[in-house]
Amino acid sequence: MYINTELKRQENNPRLETIAEMVQSVAKKYQEDTLKLLALLRLLESLHREIRDSLFLESLPRDRQTLYTLLKNIEEEGGWPYIHRLKLQSLLKNLAENTFSELELEKNTQSLVECETSKSLSLKQGEIS
Repeated sequence: MYINTELKRQENNPRLETIAEMVQSVAKKYQEDTLKLLALLRLLESLHREIRDSLFLESLPRDRQTLYTLLKNIEEEGGWPYIHRLKLQSLLKNLAENTFSELELEKNTQSLVECETSKSLSLKQGEIS
């Protein structure tokens, strides 16, 4: 039976290693029983979906810098969990909306700074005259 020891070394998380070993042990115990293996796979898929649709998606980055860090980690370490295309599109839309909001905020801030600078220069020129 194949156990991804490279993933274990990368994770270096005893809790995850224990869970992986338990699942492997149960799978090995059921190796001659297709229905029990199918039930195990269904359970794992259900847990995967539950974690992905709640905790994982809620924890995804909402800004460009954090997204860059996450994508860099995924590129270097691998391990992107399966996400339905629709969910990924939703993530990208959310990121785009937040990026647009950030750009609008930067633009408004820049306008305010320019306005204040202009007022300040006008007042100084009035004092000089």
